[in-house]
Amino acid sequence: MSKPMGQYTIERTSPLTGKVNALEITLDPADYLAWQNGALIQEAFPYLTTDEREFIKTGLIGDEWDKMTDYSTFPNKY
Repeated sequence: MSKPMGQYTIERTSPLTGKVNALEITLDPADYLAWQNGALIQEAFPYLTTDEREFIKTGLIGDEWDKMTDYSTFPNKY
């Protein structure tokens, strides 16, 4: 039996900018509830991209994640 997938707009506040971002994601609401009830996000949503899972979990969009992990802007201490 296939899962009842649907298109949902997920809104999250970016911890980096404080801006509310929205992303349309196709998912099964039962999987969302499973994640909210403690399932690991990669197990609840194996069909989503890593960027979509990161957005659901943290509110970061791809560009913000890239900025947060761009270590070239940090001075080299070694």
